[in-house]
Amino acid sequence: MRTVGITGGIGSGKTTVCRMFETFGVPVFYADTEAARLQNEDPEVVRRIKDAFGEEIYVNGQLDRKGLAKIVFKDAAKLEVLTSIVHPAVQQAFQEWSERQQSPYCIREAAVMIESGSHRDLDALIVVHAPEDMRVRRVVKRDGSDEESVRARMARQLSENERLSHADHVIDNSGEILLLPQVLTLHRNLMEHESTQHRTDTNA
Repeated sequence: MRTVGITGGIGSGKTTVCRMFETFGVPVFYADTEAARLQNEDPEVVRRIKDAFGEEIYVNGQLDRKGLAKIVFKDAAKLEVLTSIVHPAVQQAFQEWSERQQSPYCIREAAVMIESGSHRDLDALIVVHAPEDMRVRRVVKRDGSDEESVRARMARQLSENERLSHADHVIDNSGEILLLPQVLTLHRNLMEHESTQHRTDTNA
């Protein structure tokens, strides 16, 4: 099965794009949602997080995500430790999930796909793009955050140019181009690629 990644900066609209792909019958694996689940439910992941960050990082059996975020976003070394714990577990979960899918291609959505290097294991990468000021406004409205904290979070992510340099496909979510037709066109292209590849393999 062909595996396609979707990523983008905070507030770019990754989830909205993924929901559109799902309406076309494409299965989507939400890596960040799976990571949150594993951090609470996978015994080995929980043990390693407690070893690295202390038993108190769990409150009533649930990870204090805000407390952990404050720690790792101030310390790159600790963020790397957390990534080394969670990323392999998410990778394994995605592998097992993708093997159960029956669609011609499936999608993996993640915020830090390029930073983690997981995009290298995929057949194609889609980057959802929107201008920074627009993304800030979306996040402020969505999360009730203040603009300064949102921009601080963005500063810790890849720049938009760096992210786009890795893209095989770009979806413009600036509002200047209709979103659904872009998604539909890309879906058809991916389906055609899969169909062409299948015919090539059959005739080989």
